[in-house]
Amino acid sequence: MPFSHDMVCSLAAVADLINTAPETGGPDGLTGTADLDAFVKRHEMSGIEAVDAADLDQVRTLRTTFHEVFTAPDPATAVTRLNVLLDRTRITARLTEHDGFPLHVHYFAPEASVAEHLAADCGVALAHLLVEGEWERLRTCSAPDCDKVFVDESRNRSRVYCDSRTCGNRMHVAAYRARRKA
Repeated sequence: MPFSHDMVCSLAAVADLINTAPETGGPDGLTGTADLDAFVKRHEMSGIEAVDAADLDQVRTLRTTFHEVFTAPDPATAVTRLNVLLDRTRITARLTEHDGFPLHVHYFAPEASVAEHLAADCGVALAHLLVEGEWERLRTCSAPDCDKVFVDESRNRSRVYCDSRTCGNRMHVAAYRARRKA
């Protein structure tokens, strides 16, 4: 499935958001509004001028919901969980061009909060993935000491590690050493 630029950005944002949770094996990456502000800037989220403590609480709750979609045991459960999220989200499709990006669709309502923005754009991207029968692209890293999530964008759906330079390299070196030792 070829991913559009918007979908790649939204899927990267949702995976990055989930990976800020302590449940994915690291420290909490959203401990304060400065962390949330950095997340907003890193993902070039348009229309977000400032974030506050209420935004932080809402995004942390949303992060848990997205994690439940990613780690669903089957597509039907993922659909059910995503539908609950989308039912609570104001979605307003709007064509836009900004910041040097070509014409694309925003799904969040004008003046939406950070959480509404993420719920709409990322929720719709995940919905498209599920509709296309690509649920298996939502993955958790195969390294035994890593629980980070990622979206497998490889053509043959063969990616198994969240990052080939860290987890992938570490696991390949361990396998090589085990073969040499045997």
